[in-house]
Amino acid sequence: METKKEGIQAGHLHPMTQLIREIQAVFQEIGFEVALGPELETEFYNFDALNVPANHPARDMQDTFWVRPLKGSTERPVLRTHTTSLTARTIAECKGQFPVRRIFPGKVFRNEATDMTHEAQFFQLDAVYVDKKVSLADLKGTLLYFYKKILGDDVEIRFRPSYFSFTEPSSEIDIKFKGRWLEMLGGGVIHPNVFKAAGVDPDEWSGFAFGGGIDRLLMIKYGVDDIRSLYSGDLRFVNQF
Repeated sequence: METKKEGIQAGHLHPMTQLIREIQAVFQEIGFEVALGPELETEFYNFDALNVPANHPARDMQDTFWVRPLKGSTERPVLRTHTTSLTARTIAECKGQFPVRRIFPGKVFRNEATDMTHEAQFFQLDAVYVDKKVSLADLKGTLLYFYKKILGDDVEIRFRPSYFSFTEPSSEIDIKFKGRWLEMLGGGVIHPNVFKAAGVDPDEWSGFAFGGGIDRLLMIKYGVDDIRSLYSGDLRFVNQF
């Protein structure tokens, strides 16, 4: 039998862990698997396989943490800048064994100036769905279901045209929460070049992909005004949840 020592409080999960588990449960309800992958990624999966040109600014040192290659290797490792790299890995892994639905919650790294809304490390949620005749309507329905589950039934959603190397057409996705429109994530229909890089026929298969910060969702959901609080280790903050 367990006994509780006087004056010692039971611990609990960090709010980020709580939210990630809630997110996973929502997507599992609609048939998505949860997948994890390496935080030290290859340049190929972080950039090339996602149709990011060699001269794209995201490859520059001010945005990306590069790691010195192992002796004798020409592959430049990188601390992953997004969990979208797992979209590329999933398509390559499945090699036509579709449909597949996966979400990828995990930590990513960018060479950011730290302030109330930016950190050098943060958590991101990406997802991929590949099948025949997947469209933006499937993406919108999936995200609307997700946000209503997480934030409540009064949430609205809108798409704005945008550009991402790995999707075409691409959109910024906003939600209306407590009377305000808030930019949440980006996504769209998977670009044919992403399928080609994985050896998959884009004329036979289609899909959607999206990605956005979990930190931002947590801050909106719980009214947190400084992202640095999530990583401070301050029990006065953590114990509020």
